[in-house]
Amino acid sequence: MLKPNRSVILIFLGPAVLFYLIIFLYPTIRTIVMSFFAVESVSDPVSKWSFNGLGNYIKIFNTAIFIQSMKNIGRIWFFGGLGVMFLAMVFAMILTTENFKAAKFFRAVIYLPNVVSAVAMGTMWLNYVYNPEYGLLNSILSTLKIVESGQIHWTGPGLRFWSLLVAYCFGMVGYHMLIFISGIEQIPKDYHDSATMEGANIFQRFIHITLPFIRGVTRTNIVMWTVFIVGFFVWGQLFSPVNLSNDTVAPLNYMYQLVFGASSSANVVRDSGAGAAIGMTMMLIVIAVFFSTSLIVRKDDTEL
Repeated sequence: MLKPNRSVILIFLGPAVLFYLIIFLYPTIRTIVMSFFAVESVSDPVSKWSFNGLGNYIKIFNTAIFIQSMKNIGRIWFFGGLGVMFLAMVFAMILTTENFKAAKFFRAVIYLPNVVSAVAMGTMWLNYVYNPEYGLLNSILSTLKIVESGQIHWTGPGLRFWSLLVAYCFGMVGYHMLIFISGIEQIPKDYHDSATMEGANIFQRFIHITLPFIRGVTRTNIVMWTVFIVGFFVWGQLFSPVNLSNDTVAPLNYMYQLVFGASSSANVVRDSGAGAAIGMTMMLIVIAVFFSTSLIVRKDDTEL
């Protein structure tokens, strides 16, 4: 038996470990430390930092715009999550049905929005779906004589958040659908065949066979959905490109303003320490969701 050559291992692993330390670990540690200091610019040397304790965390949790941003991502996580997971599960069940023709084609079509960049996708929704003059929604409604042309402003006050939610969730269904499909396809066909022979209908097979076997991938979907929502940024910027709006602001939008200054040139006050505190808060949310789902689902899947 050949002994592993340690020098060769170090040669191959060394660059990867080095890049990991420089690109990921160092910025993470710096951000954690920065969240406890008063720091104006993210590029300020450590000598300019002033210890602030929990002051940055107290500041952000006493700021109305941050509280509103947390409410927004909470609504996106809950309402958007229910819709996305439901549609993803329905499509996964349909596309894993035996002898379903063109299943691969429909998988690709449903997943396609994930390939398109968020900027392009958001611009499409704003210009060609929600536009009050020639957008798809108003065109359909005016054709059906439900409303007058241009009457509904989908990105106006009161509707902007829900328009943002629908547009964002549209592109997320395919990603989570594929995760569900990966779990469903691992379920032995014999289980469904036996249940069918015993007279179980499709809903009974879903509840008693499919769901228990895909607990692991369901947990993965919930964690990944949380990661995406915590990192919610581009869509908020697209729907409110000039200034922060209560309807679309997310914590990262507010963090961006604190670290780099507001869009308005008149407001250039920066607080990178508070921005780092927001980043740490988002990280703690992901960790909490991960461990919570791990406690609820103790086994990845039902034993075969």
